[in-house]
Amino acid sequence: MSAAAIALTTIVAIVALGTTVGFVAGARVKMDLEQWTVGGRGFGVVLVFLLMAGEVYTTFAFLGASGWAYSRGGPTLYVLAYLTLAYVVSFFVLPQLWELGRRHGLQTQSDFFRMRYGNRWLAGFVCIVGIASFVPYLQLQITGIGIIASVASYGDIGRTPAMAVAVALLVAFVFASGVRAVAWVSVVKDALMVFAAIAIGIGVPLMHFGGTRAMFAALVHTHAAHLTMPGATANLGHGWFISTVLLTSFGFYMWPHAFGATFTARSADTLRRNAVVMPLYTLTLAFIFFAGFAAVLIVPGLANGDLAMLTVVRQSFPPWFLGVVGGAGALTAMVPASIFILTAATLFAKNLYRPLFAPTMSDQGVARLARATVVVMGLISLGLAIYSSTTLVSLLLTGYAGVTQFFPGVLLGLYSRRVTAPAVFAGMIVGVVTAVFLMLTHHDPLFGVSAGFLALCLNFLVTISTMLLTRRPT
Repeated sequence: MSAAAIALTTIVAIVALGTTVGFVAGARVKMDLEQWTVGGRGFGVVLVFLLMAGEVYTTFAFLGASGWAYSRGGPTLYVLAYLTLAYVVSFFVLPQLWELGRRHGLQTQSDFFRMRYGNRWLAGFVCIVGIASFVPYLQLQITGIGIIASVASYGDIGRTPAMAVAVALLVAFVFASGVRAVAWVSVVKDALMVFAAIAIGIGVPLMHFGGTRAMFAALVHTHAAHLTMPGATANLGHGWFISTVLLTSFGFYMWPHAFGATFTARSADTLRRNAVVMPLYTLTLAFIFFAGFAAVLIVPGLANGDLAMLTVVRQSFPPWFLGVVGGAGALTAMVPASIFILTAATLFAKNLYRPLFAPTMSDQGVARLARATVVVMGLISLGLAIYSSTTLVSLLLTGYAGVTQFFPGVLLGLYSRRVTAPAVFAGMIVGVVTAVFLMLTHHDPLFGVSAGFLALCLNFLVTISTMLLTRRPT
């Protein structure tokens, strides 16, 4: 049996196991809109942890982080900083959101804006921005699956067929089991990812250099600037690092899927406990970084840094282990892609189409439309993944620039009675337009600062100024 066949057989077995778990997860549950979107609001600490970890630790963490460690160097360490701060933010914000969700039956992010500000157009705009921001994040996951299949098969399988099969599978189990499928598939995905990350992070430096200390000594000797700011880049300096950490930590739970996952919890204390334990998962990223830094010395000159970790694994480990890593990576892409598609479909059907075009549509009708939208979103993400070549981390930061513009409306909406719908709407429009303009004109960073963070600052300024100039709502 050839090396490629062994690796691919292992990957197929792991993906088949994960897909089976996804179908079984909702087999005995009546899948109405409440169960499909928020799991009946009955998830305890373990399931909430698995669901949020499944959403957070994606192909970006598995391939993108090692790819940036390989191609950018020091700036990549922003990931460890922003994740830590994001959980601090979640400790104070998410329990408040959960209380509102329980009291008012909220299921999506747009539900919050509609309930808090009483403006359907604001809720619709939040829905559109959220769906648009999902597109690059979805593309990231599907692109990652193509990379995994290509490298693990030693080039025998093209990226496009692998991506098509993966999209078909994830659409199928989301269509059938909703958010429960995502939470339970995360059990398989997280166990494999932690195992693979630790084995690679320790094994690769040990095999090639005798340990991580010797590996970093060799890297400092040959590429000293790689581990400092701005690393191997020209413009990702300290200003970019700080502003990007703030942007992404504020925007971490502004992603519609992470926001919606809040409502699946059994209690507010479940979310507080989750905020305390989630940083432990972040420790696995250190091992991913080790693999990326080691690849600088082991496989120099790769045209695409996102290939770094899998290329090193293929050179260092037997084919079956490459298959385990590939299978873990495939599930790491499929699990978050599933929740992204589910959330985007629910937002479109429940918060955009029904209030604006079909106010009398029943929840059953919304559920049917959402399931149909799942298929459409899957096809869109597949098409973009086939025809785009943007790096995985760049795709992620593009999405963050959009969703973080919700943060002023959420924060002020929770803690200030004076904030108004016009103020939030004005600030959000200014923030989104500024972020899109700067990115489309290739001014990210601008003056060394993240374009998304500059847009967020303008958003806050406009929101607060408008709030002070308008009458306090009754």
